[in-house]
Amino acid sequence: MFAMHNHFETVQYSPRLIAWEVTRRCNMHCQHCRAGACDRDYPGELSTQECRRVLDNISSFSSPIIILTGGEPMLRPDIYEIASYGSSQGLRMVMAPCGYLVDDGSVAKMKESGIECISLSIDGASAESHDAFRATEGAFDRVRAAAVTARDGGLDFQINTTITRGNLAELPAIMELARELGAVTFNPFLLVPTGRGEALADQELSADQYESTLTYLAGCDSEGMAVRVTCGPHFQRITRQLGNGRQGSGHPGGGKVQGAGCMGGKSFAFISHVGRVQICGFLEESAGELKENGFDFESVWRDSEFFRKIRDVDSYSGKCGYCEYRKVCGGCRARAWAADGDWLGSEPYCSYEPEKKR
Repeated sequence: MFAMHNHFETVQYSPRLIAWEVTRRCNMHCQHCRAGACDRDYPGELSTQECRRVLDNISSFSSPIIILTGGEPMLRPDIYEIASYGSSQGLRMVMAPCGYLVDDGSVAKMKESGIECISLSIDGASAESHDAFRATEGAFDRVRAAAVTARDGGLDFQINTTITRGNLAELPAIMELARELGAVTFNPFLLVPTGRGEALADQELSADQYESTLTYLAGCDSEGMAVRVTCGPHFQRITRQLGNGRQGSGHPGGGKVQGAGCMGGKSFAFISHVGRVQICGFLEESAGELKENGFDFESVWRDSEFFRKIRDVDSYSGKCGYCEYRKVCGGCRARAWAADGDWLGSEPYCSYEPEKKR
């Protein structure tokens, strides 16, 4: 009976998207970085052979999109070997570089290794605002050049934007820039103040600003560039209230991913640079350690008590536990944790009041 239960859970909650922090090293110093990444060595990062074992295990029971992220994933000398191996195992490989190392040669290597799409981040409509947010002079010009290089090299890319009070007014202009550059997807992230981002807690949108911003984004799809939202799960409630019922969440590669609202632990997982499995990169509660269990991601996904609790949305405390949209939204678990240390608590930046209370 137990084995049947595990099989049911594995099928019902199949991983469709895995973000893998293949290195924490980074040559930028972005204000919002959840990892507080710096340009230095980080001990304990998985070796090439260990990465292969992780990919073998994942491909043995599922076929998710794998986002090679960081830090700056392109700083790993074996990054194309990892991407190529994942592709050979039938996994859809994408990458989230910072942009500084993207040139004609690296675009050709990405395509050769099977990387289908990359994500690039633009957090301001001008060099002044973007470079300040990224704490790196010249970052704006570099990321625009990277987008053009990818486009001209035939490699799809999406533009990510972390929305704060500081750049909220620039959102339409950033979106238009993404369209002009040729992005296949525009993917705004709603700030989760963790890591270095804790210093930006006062830049987080208010609940009312979240509501109005997500409502605006719900009407922004246009031919040629999709709009997806990450870390704003109440977007799923809003689209249903508006009647367009869109599904999915943003990811490099465009298209739609199974699941809705907060995907963490349900159809999404995060693997840290040292092999820690988490529901997402913003909530550093360990669901399992791959170095300790023989790189068996499947057993963590299937058996982790933490994942099971996250999947039981009816057990959430506060209004997230009884909201009629709880199964399509679920609230941001990382934001609930950042607000009061309870990852099963209510989404702290949702202004919606459920129709029925317990």
